[in-house]
Amino acid sequence: MAFLQLKSIGQTYFSKRTATTALENVTLSVHEGEFVSFLGPSGCGKSTLLSIIAGLLAPTEGDIFLEEQPINGPHPKIGYMLQQDYLFPWKTIKENVLLGLKLRGQLNEEQVSNALSLLDEIGLSHVLDQYPMQLSGGMRQRVALVRTLATNPKILLLDEPFSALDYQTKLKLEDLVSFLLSEYDKTAILVTHDIGEAIAMSDRVILFSKNPGYIYQTFNMPETLKKLTPFETRQHPDYSVMFQQIWKELKNIEENNSD
Repeated sequence: MAFLQLKSIGQTYFSKRTATTALENVTLSVHEGEFVSFLGPSGCGKSTLLSIIAGLLAPTEGDIFLEEQPINGPHPKIGYMLQQDYLFPWKTIKENVLLGLKLRGQLNEEQVSNALSLLDEIGLSHVLDQYPMQLSGGMRQRVALVRTLATNPKILLLDEPFSALDYQTKLKLEDLVSFLLSEYDKTAILVTHDIGEAIAMSDRVILFSKNPGYIYQTFNMPETLKKLTPFETRQHPDYSVMFQQIWKELKNIEENNSD
């Protein structure tokens, strides 16, 4: 059985007069250690599906299993990183990093040492006693990443975590996240609007259509790209080939939805 399994997931929002279906019949398996990206037009339900996987939103249809166990609410093995860093401005960087461990009652000497070692690994051990307002956007996102990884999740959910950053910082963080997830053997799902980012970071790209959201097509990245860093991937000839393929299908989705 797959590490993460989604079976016929559907999500409908009800109001007094209408029912809007955001997702329909989403069935997907993700293997341990795999990096998967969700790509598609705005409103196709990518972030909604991520919230369902995280256990923050109950689907109106279907079931989700992590290591063969159903997900019925927030799960200790699932880490969630958002577009905003959501660091507490009145807490130091060290306090922010250790917050997840504290909330889970895991704040022991070993866990603290591991978290601070991770902060040192990404080059931020010198900001332990500083506050979020003293850091750049890229540095704050690195802190948010360490805070998420500190609780040792088995799967990391990334909801457009680089979209608010400048391009150079974004490329650096892509490489950093890719390296850390590989080093610690983590499974990851990324929601993005950026075709290039999806190709550069993923083993597999899932393209969604909308009205309602469903899996339109799956693209498996060639082995020539998988073994490269995200930055190196963007320089490889196969990157352009994949980009054109996905761009064509995304354009078809947008044209069909505009009819």
